[in-house]
Amino acid sequence: MARTEAAPAPAAATPPPGRLGRIAAGSMRHRRTALLLWLVLVAVLTAGAQVAGDGYRNDHSLPGTDSQAAADLLAAHGAEPEDRTARVLLKNADGLDAGRDRIAALLDQVKALPSVDSVQDPWSAGGAVSRDGTIGYATVALDEGDGPLPAEDLTRLLDTVREAGGDGLVTAVGGEATRGAEEAGGAAEGAGMLAALVVLVLFFGSLVAAAVPLVTAVFAVGGALGLIGLAAHLFTVADFTPPVMMLVGLGVGVDYALLIFHRYRTELLAGADRHHAAVRAMEVAGRTVLFAGCTVIIALLGLVVLGLGALQGVALAVALTVLVTMAASVTLLPALLALAGARIERHVRAREAKWRARRGETGADPADGGRWAALATAVGRRPLPVLLAGVAVLVALSAPVLGMRLGFADAGTDPAESSSRTAYDLTAEGFGPGFNGPLVVVAEGGDGASGKELATALGEARGVAAIQGPFPVGDGEVATVLAFPEAGPQDEATAQLVRELRAEVLAPLATETGAHYLVGGPTAAALDFADSVSARMPVFVAVVVGLSTLLLLAVFRSLLVPLKAAVLNLLSISAALGVITLVFQNGWFGASRGPVEAFIPVMVFAIVFGLSMDYEVFLVSRMREAWLRTGDARLAVGEGLAATGKVITAAAAIMIVVFAAFVLSPSRMLQQFGLALAVAVLLDAVVIRCLIVPAVMRLLGARAWWLPTPLARVLPRSGAGAG
Repeated sequence: MARTEAAPAPAAATPPPGRLGRIAAGSMRHRRTALLLWLVLVAVLTAGAQVAGDGYRNDHSLPGTDSQAAADLLAAHGAEPEDRTARVLLKNADGLDAGRDRIAALLDQVKALPSVDSVQDPWSAGGAVSRDGTIGYATVALDEGDGPLPAEDLTRLLDTVREAGGDGLVTAVGGEATRGAEEAGGAAEGAGMLAALVVLVLFFGSLVAAAVPLVTAVFAVGGALGLIGLAAHLFTVADFTPPVMMLVGLGVGVDYALLIFHRYRTELLAGADRHHAAVRAMEVAGRTVLFAGCTVIIALLGLVVLGLGALQGVALAVALTVLVTMAASVTLLPALLALAGARIERHVRAREAKWRARRGETGADPADGGRWAALATAVGRRPLPVLLAGVAVLVALSAPVLGMRLGFADAGTDPAESSSRTAYDLTAEGFGPGFNGPLVVVAEGGDGASGKELATALGEARGVAAIQGPFPVGDGEVATVLAFPEAGPQDEATAQLVRELRAEVLAPLATETGAHYLVGGPTAAALDFADSVSARMPVFVAVVVGLSTLLLLAVFRSLLVPLKAAVLNLLSISAALGVITLVFQNGWFGASRGPVEAFIPVMVFAIVFGLSMDYEVFLVSRMREAWLRTGDARLAVGEGLAATGKVITAAAAIMIVVFAAFVLSPSRMLQQFGLALAVAVLLDAVVIRCLIVPAVMRLLGARAWWLPTPLARVLPRSGAGAG
């Protein structure tokens, strides 16, 4: 037996406010105190983070992989970390020997710089000169230590080398340490906030009303940045986390505040006073915000249990950002509404009066969403063609995901004018593309000749352009051989070479010699990380989708609505990943070709799935309200879209411009992250919420609210939050 739930009888009196309503009422009564507390909280956290200093540090460990085992083995035997070296690349068309005095003078300057331990010129054992003698590099050993190198010291190194170029001599600095220092901050955050303000002003027609959601988001992001800055001293948080937090915090902060603020405005137009409008908005839209935020947090915490070291700190930081944003939405926003409530109410009522004067007293309320109701009617006439067309668009955009390669961008994808890119290109030109990503093969044990036998085997391997070594490492109990691939570090051929060396070259050699061989180095580590993400992604997706579906099942008391939401959310995410594959991997629109950053798919999935659930609850709960009130499934679709279409579009537009602004960032990772989130939100708001969902709900009719009787008995009754 199964049943479709019928509408309950209307309540005789307005029920007392729930917990969220009471919180809103308290914040409004003590509005100045609430605002002061938030000001003090943000100031204290920010000051504390500045006093504590920079605690961000990267964790590239990946237990259980060959590359991590190689790194641990080298560290145990006293090897120096690879990120403490840099290369000074030099090119002279007349030959390096012709400019030897000039090069020596430059390297003497480099030796005298702070944070530089030693320099080995191109003609020594620690350097190299190309066969034609025109290109070479000097190896710069930087200060040892666990903490990050001072950014000002790395900048001085870059400037010193750059200024020495000219008059036929090309100079550049390569290496991860200096590459990170060269990435200057972009204007992404400011551009995103400005664009969000413009959209809000257009939506509300008032600067004061537009500022309320934006101020709420700024407070939330500021508090979260200070909190994570302090927390970074307690657990590992990557140095690229703050801009990711700002991207997500600004987007969801404005989005959450706007959803609540829109409901507040709707209640004002319905005749409620400011106090009751805020309480009702928090009771209904606030519940939607909490549900959506909890979904994002659950998905992000799922990344923690994946065991991917580089992602755990980022996931915790972004989850805390969303948590702080939720807290600001339910405590700070009501206080701001109380402080600016009179001006906002006057503006809302004046705007309504002008609208009625233009349209006549018999015109519909401007909040009724007549155009959106008309769209629902149009979709309802031909729901199946609309559904098929929308799904076809999402499937077509998702197709490139099948060929997506995961990895980490190196200097080969940096801007052409950067020192790191110049160094990368000079290295490839003088020594071959594989010299930008050598494989560090470690030999341990055996009969003492294992290093020489390793060098011989690697030299004969297909796909290896050259080798160096064996070199004794640290205490001399292990040896390394550098194997330079024929292809560049980001090429699929190099990934295949790593797999073949491990399976077909080193495994048989280990059997013959009794030694232990491991392939490590940054290139192999990037491959291992990508493989680990790919292997663990299905379990992560299944857990997040399963938990979210169960939550929706309880919220809507429907079996088909949660299943529909899960499928459509997966389609929107895969379509967004397909777009970044086309742009960044295939080089569309002039982007540098390279792999998709290995952690982008899981981070995008975690965040977008929660944001999509936000719009799902906001739209479908309004449909459910109408269904429970009227029992007319067809009418419910139109009413739901009419009531939420405008605000969903505005909220999506704000998130799109905030996320898309990060394409201006100099970081390729942030560019991919911002574009993926912007595309996902665009598709979700336009294709899914405005077309596919109304079409599906129209086709399902009353069956959309079908729930098997056994489930109906055990599920708790919970009103679905609406907008």
